[in-house]
Amino acid sequence: MGDLGLGAAFSDITVDALLEALFLVVLASAVIMVVQNLVPRVAHQLGGKARLYLLASVPLVRLLVIIVTIVLVVPVLVEPSFENMIAIFGALALALGFAFKDYANSLIAGIVTLYEMPYRPGDWIDVNGKYGEVKSIGTRSAEIVTPDDDVVIIPHSTLWTALIANGNDGSDNLMCVTEFHVEPHHDVRAILDTLRDVAFTSPLVKTQQPVRVSVQNKPYGMKYKIKAYPLDPRDQFRFKTDLTMRGSEALAAEGVRLVSVPVATV
Repeated sequence: MGDLGLGAAFSDITVDALLEALFLVVLASAVIMVVQNLVPRVAHQLGGKARLYLLASVPLVRLLVIIVTIVLVVPVLVEPSFENMIAIFGALALALGFAFKDYANSLIAGIVTLYEMPYRPGDWIDVNGKYGEVKSIGTRSAEIVTPDDDVVIIPHSTLWTALIANGNDGSDNLMCVTEFHVEPHHDVRAILDTLRDVAFTSPLVKTQQPVRVSVQNKPYGMKYKIKAYPLDPRDQFRFKTDLTMRGSEALAAEGVRLVSVPVATV
């Protein structure tokens, strides 16, 4: 029992068996590389929901290829008897438990991620203050790209402890909120209508989704919010810039001045 029966399990391995197993591993690696490079290119050409669905399929296909490869390789190397399977999987469990505890934690979380899908490629998420678009999901971690073009690697084990905010959750609908802080003593109804018109006339707005404008009383005056959806989640920063620029111009035309607000009072 000292070697968990691994010696007997691998005692009959031949050179032909090793070559066949190596061929299967190389073939699987080639398939994964093709999927990871080809599918995102096709997805970006299509856009919309089709893009998100195709991007989300990449980690699932990769996991499926890995599982199929393991299922094919193990019988090639080891006679698939009950004792041999117990020996192999027992040794694997010990290795993961003692030598790769943190990696195994992220790996299990990665499997949970593929099942529950708290985020997918194409989603815009915020994790521990890092906001960006999910570009890829691996077996251990996810890769996001921030608006400043920084690549951030997020281990899937973060799922257990962090709050994850998902802006579009697998769809192409991502709400953008643009704020205006203005002086008091003005026609609130007129400003609500003006800001609503600003949103509806943006060339980047998704008109089939609702546009909402809200207002709150603040010690310094009024706080207005435009809540609307851009045509594509990737347009969100151009969209907010457009709303901010034209909203400020519209407020100035109405004779309403913007005010500077300390961060603590926002």
